[in-house]
Amino acid sequence: MQRKILSISIMALLGLGAVSTTQAAVVPAGTILANQQQVTRNNGSDPATLDPQLAESNDAFNIILDSFVGAVALDSEGKVHPELAEKWDNQDNKVWTFHLRPGITWSNGQPITAQDFVYSWQRLADPKTASPYQSYISAIHILNGDAVMNGKLPPSALGVKALDAQTFQVTLSQPVSWFLQAAASPSFYPVNQQNVEKFGEKWTQPANIVVSGAFKPSKWVINERFVSERNPHYWNNASTVINKVTYLPIVEPSATLNRYQSGEIDITDTIPTVNFAQIKKTIPDQIKQTPLLGVYEYWFNLNKPPFNDQRVRMALNLAVDKSVITDKVLGMGQEPAWTLMPLHIGGETYQPTEIAQWTPAQRIAQAKKLLAEAGFSADKPLKAELLYNTQQDHQKIAIALSSMWKKNLGAQITLRNQEWKTLIQTQHNGDFQLIRQSWLADYDAPPTFLNNFMTGDTQNDGKYSNLNYDRLVNDAAEQTEPQKAKADYQQALDILSNDVPAIPLYYYVQNILVKPWVGGVFVSRLGFYKTQDMYIRQH
Repeated sequence: MQRKILSISIMALLGLGAVSTTQAAVVPAGTILANQQQVTRNNGSDPATLDPQLAESNDAFNIILDSFVGAVALDSEGKVHPELAEKWDNQDNKVWTFHLRPGITWSNGQPITAQDFVYSWQRLADPKTASPYQSYISAIHILNGDAVMNGKLPPSALGVKALDAQTFQVTLSQPVSWFLQAAASPSFYPVNQQNVEKFGEKWTQPANIVVSGAFKPSKWVINERFVSERNPHYWNNASTVINKVTYLPIVEPSATLNRYQSGEIDITDTIPTVNFAQIKKTIPDQIKQTPLLGVYEYWFNLNKPPFNDQRVRMALNLAVDKSVITDKVLGMGQEPAWTLMPLHIGGETYQPTEIAQWTPAQRIAQAKKLLAEAGFSADKPLKAELLYNTQQDHQKIAIALSSMWKKNLGAQITLRNQEWKTLIQTQHNGDFQLIRQSWLADYDAPPTFLNNFMTGDTQNDGKYSNLNYDRLVNDAAEQTEPQKAKADYQQALDILSNDVPAIPLYYYVQNILVKPWVGGVFVSRLGFYKTQDMYIRQH
């Protein structure tokens, strides 16, 4: 999901509407297309849900982004362009009015209307929905959002209304310059109210689902495959080339590579680190590498000792040689991270914390000092549990960290792993001390990272709270002058770096293996690539 203050078109910022063109498959002149336009992608895991208001992981978003669309969308460069809305206008970045395309329909032929957006945005805010992204309503400051989420006002009081069948209006409680970036998030995609109410939790099953995007789910065999087929009712169907996409839920990188090499998989971003150097040497033209707006992290539970003590958290952060993780454990282009937000975001460059400039010896010395001040010693070593989801690279990193903490601090860190779906639930339940986490931007602006640590945010499972931090992030969102907003965000980032509610390990890159016959694979800085942009060359 994405935020980029400076990527909103000048016309949109002036309130004059959208001028960007929509994304679609662009086949170069002279390209000979294959007779069979089908593509197979590795998806890592089966999605926990395909409900746009409930999804929270890439295995779900990969399919949702092919199946649903919003009022606006983001291209591979993070720029806003029209999708279900053909244009929009705004008053002072506070009142946003969207004008839907005439004649757009759901996959069952029913009209997509402004009321569908009103229902879906109210559904996101409704505490009964229990959306993990519910706090987005507050983050983009929709009028009455907090009161609705807290149950003090009904969902109908949310600042979203249909002016007529093709026009809906969003009123914010304050100006938000990056509103369009956030509105492109899958959490804000409309869903079909009649379908949701008819089938309840089963509305996303292929036999029941009604979608708005380029592909409609048609078959789902758990632990085997998920299949979607071209949706002829999609408004831009004429620009789609692929007729069928299959997603395989293969978790293990080695198994994925074998099936890629055998020709069963056309695209995968699950690549075994142990084979990466050889792959780069033998088939470099099949690797696409893109820097991402993402941070690999370990989150602390601040409600559980000893991690309610900032000194302990900082000590563990300082005692990790992150370049060892990026260069030796992984070696796939990642960069060591000392901040919980990428430093190049929203058209601005932010400064890292001072400790990023220290030598490893300086960091370890300070870590030992802090841990001793917190009451730990050789006779009373720090003991804790680190939880990660089952996957080879996560295991390697966890082992490396526990080894560094043992060597540098005498800390005794035990390791425990869970399957991904179980780990998500464990995290939300707060049943952890230190847990593997990662965050890929939902939009290209600082709040997509900083909001996760706001007091009471639905993503803030570590229960971090700093009221000065909250104030700075909120103040920055109100600023209409970019440099003032940047100054507030920098101060907030500095507070996070000092308080260490989580340990940043590295900034992500996206490495994808793509068969030579697959064209149109465009990876955004958010890590997503849509099947509707692709085509298959004759081979």
